[in-house]
Amino acid sequence: MTLTMLAVFLVHVLLGLPLFISLLATAVVGFLFVDLNMIPRMMPQQFFGGINAFSLMAIPLFILAGNLMNASKLTDRLMGLARLLVGHLRGGMGHVNVVSSVFFAGVNGSAVADTSALGSLLVPAMRKEGYSTAFAAGLTAGSSLIGPIIPPSIFMILYASLTNTSVGDLFLAGVIPGLLLGAAFMVMNAVHAWRVQLPKRGGWPSKRELAIAALGALPALIAPFIIVAGIVMGLVTPTESGALTALYVALYGIVAGNLGLDDLWKAVVDTTRLTAAIFVIMAASSTVSWLLSYAQVPNQFVELLTPYIGSPVIILLLLSLITFVTGMFMEEVSALMLLTPIFAPIAMLAGIDMVHLGIIITLNITIALITPPMGACVYVAAAVSRLEITALFRTIWPFVITALAVLVALILFPSLALWLPTTLG
Repeated sequence: MTLTMLAVFLVHVLLGLPLFISLLATAVVGFLFVDLNMIPRMMPQQFFGGINAFSLMAIPLFILAGNLMNASKLTDRLMGLARLLVGHLRGGMGHVNVVSSVFFAGVNGSAVADTSALGSLLVPAMRKEGYSTAFAAGLTAGSSLIGPIIPPSIFMILYASLTNTSVGDLFLAGVIPGLLLGAAFMVMNAVHAWRVQLPKRGGWPSKRELAIAALGALPALIAPFIIVAGIVMGLVTPTESGALTALYVALYGIVAGNLGLDDLWKAVVDTTRLTAAIFVIMAASSTVSWLLSYAQVPNQFVELLTPYIGSPVIILLLLSLITFVTGMFMEEVSALMLLTPIFAPIAMLAGIDMVHLGIIITLNITIALITPPMGACVYVAAAVSRLEITALFRTIWPFVITALAVLVALILFPSLALWLPTTLG
């Protein structure tokens, strides 16, 4: 049954059908193995049930906050601060790329939005500094992976809704891994800059310049604190936090005169389109997930991995390998929705903390955004840099390996993810 469903899904994807249709067709084939009479009763119920969770309302609100941030020109101010902080180093624009992604991650939580917003500005600037187009586009796609790791994170909200894990704990657990991922890409960029002897530009900024840039970027830097502090302190739910952040950014943009009615409407329309795409995939994925659960597939998977239950590290490595391969050929939201219900029971049997598992799965799914052949961020980076997609697919692997090295470190040292939620919890 499982192999037949997988074959049906791959055929539909290769035919170019929309992903949610491919998933629903897969579910119909699965019901043929279980009970055809269940289709009119269970498919609508599970389709709606997959998105019938209040916590999921945070997703469109965080997406809206990120779109409003771009429209309000706050992204430009964050890049200006990043340029002053690290732009004077060798390979400065590459460092600016990574640091800007760290800043931008604190509001949006979407890697694709990060690649699109920052890539169109930073790839040309990196080319002027002497970077090859392939490396500039690869670093832009790679650093965008920080977006779903540093809170807020769309993937973490989805994981929390599937496993009843605390969103606040997941957000706190993502801070250090996100910064570690940024540091890894900065080291990679520094090595590249030294190897090709990129020039240094300018000197250390003065305290006055830093103060002015920090003051200008302060409205954008406040947003992550609204998100994390409100949730961690129990003052607001993730959904309320998203609403407050979107309202805050909108009010700032209107007061500052950077956000007109046309900009506001465009941000709402863009948010609606992306949210609709995410939710319809989630709904279709939940139907397939329920069917797999009904057919006892998770139990079969547990039995398969039972010999390794005594070693959490081996379990996490095996789950990561499965997620990595799955993510290469499946859209990330659907992969998360399908794999999490299967992996969670195994992790609990192995004594793995569910917050730790959430960070591992989130990073795994995020890395899939830059792996061929389905990596969405690679396609966006190729488009904004006007580079052939095949050329970028050939040169993206060092960035994938760097991200995988961070993943292995998080598996071997769980405290990297769990220290902050444990300390503040």
